[in-house]
Amino acid sequence: MHKELDLIFKRRSIRKYHDKPVSAEHVETLLRAAMAAPSASNKQPWQFVVIEDRKTLDAFTEVHAYAKMLKEATLCIAVCGDKSNRFWVQDCSAATQNILLAAAGLGLGSVWLGVHPNEEREGQVSQMLSIAPEYAPLCLIAIGHPAEEKGPSERFDPQKVHYEKW
Repeated sequence: MHKELDLIFKRRSIRKYHDKPVSAEHVETLLRAAMAAPSASNKQPWQFVVIEDRKTLDAFTEVHAYAKMLKEATLCIAVCGDKSNRFWVQDCSAATQNILLAAAGLGLGSVWLGVHPNEEREGQVSQMLSIAPEYAPLCLIAIGHPAEEKGPSERFDPQKVHYEKW
């Protein structure tokens, strides 16, 4: 394995957190990483909502069946995309992956909580965060200081690789 790629394999979905807040410096670093993502025609159709309010974090667990870890996480970033942009889902997915990798690099834990394309969940999250109607939430990212440790991930499966043709 190449040492330069360690961060990719180190990134894991973390669902248990200590209640220590994420520093403002780390939040900015995560957002800078997100905005460094590639985007089609460099349109950058993303907007981000940073949530640290405990009541809001707890409330997400009522509208998202898989967001229970937000009761422990001290930070959530909602990644939203301009629906008029044809490639908003791909672009915002790239930004999301950059946040996840940056979190791992900073020693933080994170997990991607899908919102789009679940229309009901999109509506509830949009309403909770007063998201502009021309934008849609792609996902929520729970982030915090990890209270669990997971080893590197190795999921390579040569059966899923095809050369030249299927």
